[in-house]
Formats: sequence, C-alpha cells, structure tokens
Amino acid sequence: MLFKNGSDFSVKDYFQTVDGVEFAGTHIILDVWGAMNLNDSTFMETVFNDCICSSDATLLHIHLHCFESSGGISGVAVLAESHISVHTWPERDYAAFDIFMCGKSKPEESVKVILDAFCPSHHALTRMCRGVVETCAVNDCLIRENA
Repeated sequence: MLFKNGSDFSVKDYFQTVDGVEFAGTHIILDVWGAMNLNDSTFMETVFNDCICSSDATLLHIHLHCFESSGGISGVAVLAESHISVHTWPERDYAAFDIFMCGKSKPEESVKVILDAFCPSHHALTRMCRGVVETCAVNDCLIRENA
C-alpha cells in the first residue's frame, strides 16, 4: 500500500488503534489554576523531563523563555513523538499545558506528573484523538493498491 505522496506504507507507522479507532496521537489540553512554582524555569525543566520519562517519550530539545516583566514562562519540549508546551501566568497562578504524543508513548502520565508537581487547586483537561482515520469513507490521502 502506498500513500498519495508515494511513501511506502510498510515503513514504521506511529498511528495507533484504540477501541477500533485508528488515529495519529493523543492531544491533551491541561489548564491548571492555583498552581505553584510557575516562574521557576529550572523547576519547569525538571517537570518536563519527568513528564518525558513517565510517558516513555523521546526528548529532542527543550527551550524555555522567561519573561522578566511577569516572571511567566513559555516553553516547549520537542519530542520524537511530538511535544509538550507550557505558558504560565504566575500573577494569576495559572498555566496552560499542551501535550501531544503519538506511537506507544503515554501522554496521560504527563498529566499526573504536572498535577503532582504544581499542586493546583483545580484543573481542566480536554483529551482528543488527532488524525482520526475515517474508516467509513475513502481517504483521499491514501492510495490502495491490490496486487
């Protein structure tokens, strides 16, 4: 089977199938309120590394930027499996995390690490499957060949 761009489908595929649904990866949006240590970049890097280890992901690069005016942090951990990003508003005890991973990684484990690390008073979580393969329709990015 070949993709429309001519790529061989026999190459390692990081899509996954859960409960009969095939998709690229899991995307988690996590908002934490009443959180602590949101202006500490060393702590944030440690949390990112703990997330990566607990999720069985592969780190490629971490970049954190600290804002002098508010003490907030914007950062990303680029992973072989995708990314973890954060934007913090320490003056509001709020942080927005974005966790997207494909393959056999376990992004839900990152949520546990973040909640344990920042001890928020409350949080909101949205989880979605990205790149869901439509099985009931012809997918125009896939060409099927019968030999």
